[in-house]
Amino acid sequence: MSVYKPTYPDPKTGELVRSRVWWYRFQWQGRLIRNSSKVTNKRDAEQIEAAEHTRLAKGEVGIKEKPKCPTLAEFAPRFTTAIETICAEKPATVGFYKEKLRRLLADKKLPGLRLDAIDVPVIDDYKQRRTRQKSRYKRALSVASVNRELATLRRMLRTAQEWKLLDRVPRIHLLRGERQRDFVLSHRAETEYLNAAPQPLKDVAILILETGVRPGEAANLQWPDVYLQTAVHAELGYIAIRKGKSKNAKRTLSLTARAAEMLKTRKAAVKSPWVFPGDSPDAPILGTSLDHQHYDVRDNLKLSKDFVVHSLRHTMLSRLGESGAGAFDIMRIAGHGSVTVSQRYFHPTPEGMERAFERLEKLNALKFEQAEAEAKAEAAAANGAQKVVKEVVKVKDGRRRESAQVFEFKVTGP
Repeated sequence: MSVYKPTYPDPKTGELVRSRVWWYRFQWQGRLIRNSSKVTNKRDAEQIEAAEHTRLAKGEVGIKEKPKCPTLAEFAPRFTTAIETICAEKPATVGFYKEKLRRLLADKKLPGLRLDAIDVPVIDDYKQRRTRQKSRYKRALSVASVNRELATLRRMLRTAQEWKLLDRVPRIHLLRGERQRDFVLSHRAETEYLNAAPQPLKDVAILILETGVRPGEAANLQWPDVYLQTAVHAELGYIAIRKGKSKNAKRTLSLTARAAEMLKTRKAAVKSPWVFPGDSPDAPILGTSLDHQHYDVRDNLKLSKDFVVHSLRHTMLSRLGESGAGAFDIMRIAGHGSVTVSQRYFHPTPEGMERAFERLEKLNALKFEQAEAEAKAEAAAANGAQKVVKEVVKVKDGRRRESAQVFEFKVTGP
């Protein structure tokens, strides 16, 4: 290996002059490698020559150089195409990612950065810029809006990592203080709301309050998925949800008397394949149409601004939790992807905690009585007798439970 400064004739005088930059020249597998280092420092030129040796050696053993990491703006079209493919059956999800991606690309710094340059300080800087900006309504951006953009950025970086464009993804912490809509409609307010609600909002609300379906699932329900005849584990019929937001969204839900009566009445009046048709009988009602009807009713009744259509589902699931349903039962009914989500619908109350202790007390009393009966039976066995033990367990609500156990023992000896 060697570096040198070549000479060349001066175009004006014709005299030989020496180049200002260093070149390198060496043999590689019988081939002459000669190139300019484009630097005037000899030590730098030698380092460039060594780097060229390393590059050639890697190629010889099949080591490919990692492609240059794209910028966020360059990667955006590929990410959009991937989302459109993965979420083809969920146009709302595709629209969500496109809108949040548009917000990310509107930033003054982020789009021009390469993906491997987006680290924790860059993300924190983005958070600070976004929280200082105003929305189109001239209000401060909500924490939820910024967090949805951060979640989109996180998915983009994880997708790039899956495609071997990134070695690692920085940890993205969402902003604290996100507002949770935990509004629960009281039974009294429910009656007032349903009396004031126009159609089809009233029937949609009844279906959500009785079955816990998502508003989108209710709006897209079709008559072939409604079964009003008696079935196993569904005395009043059931509805089938074919697809939805999560992997567990596909499920069947039993109908209550109020839901069954509403669907029977509606089936006799509606001439459409959709249970809740829109302006045209060939299409379901839009979610925005239900929202507009709901806002009018809510404002007229002076209910909380936190009360949205989805609050009807939250109300039904919260009532399930108060009634004593388990987290896994709620997960199956709601179609949640994880039991962790279902735990949100447990709102402990003093009355509920008291009922839990009462159930524990009843269970302990029953077990103690059974243990005492077994002890008596063992004592009878020692005398070689047959005894029928009948115990009556008294409970707080005045009910009586009887359990009879027969123990047979063979008499041994005289």
